This record gives sequence, structure tokens and C-alpha cells, in this order.
Amino acid sequence: MLHFRFSILISLICLALAAYWGYTHGGMAAAASALGLTLILAVLEISLSFDNAVVNVSVLKNWDAYWQNLFLTLGIVLAVFGMRLLFPLVVVAQAADLGLLEVGRLALHNPKEFSTHLIAHHAEVAAFGGVFLLLVFLNFLLDEKKELHWLGHVEEKLALFGRIGSVPVLLALAVVLSSISLVGAKQQLAVLLAGVWGIITYVGVDFVSNLLEKEELTGVDLGGVVKRGGIGGFLYLEVLDASFSFDGVIGAFAITSDVVLIMLGLAIGAMFVRAMTVYLVRQGTLEKYVYLEHGAHYAIGILALIMFASIKYHIPELFTGLVGVSFIFASLWSSIKHQRSEKQL
Repeated sequence: MLHFRFSILISLICLALAAYWGYTHGGMAAAASALGLTLILAVLEISLSFDNAVVNVSVLKNWDAYWQNLFLTLGIVLAVFGMRLLFPLVVVAQAADLGLLEVGRLALHNPKEFSTHLIAHHAEVAAFGGVFLLLVFLNFLLDEKKELHWLGHVEEKLALFGRIGSVPVLLALAVVLSSISLVGAKQQLAVLLAGVWGIITYVGVDFVSNLLEKEELTGVDLGGVVKRGGIGGFLYLEVLDASFSFDGVIGAFAITSDVVLIMLGLAIGAMFVRAMTVYLVRQGTLEKYVYLEHGAHYAIGILALIMFASIKYHIPELFTGLVGVSFIFASLWSSIKHQRSEKQL
């Protein structure tokens, strides 16, 4: 529990703010309702992002304590205020051709109209976030250097396609092109552009990561400057978190249109996911449960497809969360069985 003490403190502050916000808008009854909604939103965020935490571990496990703590502190500020508050405001501002301050007032004083604007542009958001997550999954699946294969011979054969570096991008482009058939003619260009920008963002972050962390590409020991893991990995995890948060932010508006409660509830969830990530790193969880990373990446692949499907169809957030958790538990069980078989040898 000591490891989560900061998360618990932030959660109590967020709950107190939620209760105060509710009380100022309707007394004790509204305060109780605000508390309940905030807790529901926190659970939603944790359930949708648990697989994100496991994937984060695969990146963070080689980082030193400095960058791990930076991910937990500065990273959480960017995650909460950047993606849970600023991002929805920017989307609505662009869609409605309004200024950020005006959109902020709209969110506070007319949350139903604000959520209507945001949800109207769900297709573009889903295309951007979905294709980024899809590339995360494909680059894990199509990795010929991967020695352990959860699905055995089938996964091993698929990994051989990783010899051709352009295959993940080619498949991602194909999915984006297919997804435009899910919307009307007026939205097709916007969805296509959002998907292409998602691919550009993934490739760009990967490029920056390699540029900063590989001395042979720059002639300068930048890896020594940014330390182990460094800026490239930090950028990658922040964009990955952003892609995961799209689904949570949009789903949150199905629960409440109050943007303040959404930010507070998702902040609690994001804080616990971050703390859980660092905890799993320091416990060496991936070394002990060898298929856990596989399960998380397969959950990401399914989430990416769900995000694309949600462009046209309503996918319940409960279903999305359960799919991710199911893959995590299945991979955990496979890891335990693997451990037992290793001990018997």
C-alpha cells in the first residue's frame, strides 16, 4: 500500500473536489451523486487501461528510477490535464470554430452541448487512436526477434513477416482505408486524414526515439544525456497513453456530460494506472509472468479494432474493458502454467 500512497492522496483530493463541485450545484444530494459518478469514471479508466499498464512495463523495465519517477509525476500531469481536459476542448474548438476559452465556458455552463460537439467527431478521434494502437500491436506481433510465442507455431510464422519493415504500416493503411466506408461521404476525408495522422505520429515518435537513443545515428552520446530509456521512450508512452485515453474520454460522456467530474474521475484512474505500472516494473512482473506482455498487446489489437468498429456501431464500454481484462487473465494463466512446466524440467 505504501507504493500507492501518493495515488490514494490524489484520489482523496479529487473526490473532495468532486463533492464540492456537486455541492455548489445542488447541495448534499448533488454532492453524493458527483462522488458516485467520479468513482464510476475512475473504475472505467482503470479497466480500460490495465492492458496499457502492462505494455508500459515492457518499455519502463529498462529505465532508471529518475525516468520512472518522471513518468509518474510529469507524465501524469500531461495525461490528466493534456488528454483528459485539454484534448476534448481542442476537438470541440476545432469542430465548432470557437476559441478555447469560449469552449471552456461551454463545457462548464452547457455541458450537454459540449458533449454533443465532441461525440459528433468521435469517428476522427477513433481513427487516429485506433490506428496508433493497431501499429503498437502489429509491431509486437510481427517481430522476428521475439523468442517466446504465446500462440505457438501460428504466432511464430506471423512473426517472420517482421523481416519486411513496411508490413505493419501497409496493414494499418489498409484498415484506415477500409474504415472510411463506415461513415458518410461528408466525413470520409476527415476520417482518412485522422488515420493518416495517426500513422505519421507513430512513425514520427519511433523515429525520434531511435534518433535520441542510438548513438550511431547521431554521432553524439545522446543516450547518455537522456539516460536509460530517456526522452524517446517518454514520448512514446505519452502518445500511447493518449491513444488509450481517447476511448475513456469519449466513453465517459456516456456516463455524465459534466467535464469537471470526467476530468477528476479519469485523473484518479490514470493515477492508479501509472502507479501500477511502476509497481509492476519494480516487482519484475514481466520476467515472472512471461506471457503477460503478449496478453496486453493482443488486448491492444482488439481495442484498436473496437475503436474502428465504434466509428459506426456503439460498443459498450463494459465490453471493451472486459475484453482487455480477459486477455490479461488468460496470459497470466498461461504464464503460471509455463512456470510450472519449467520447474518440472
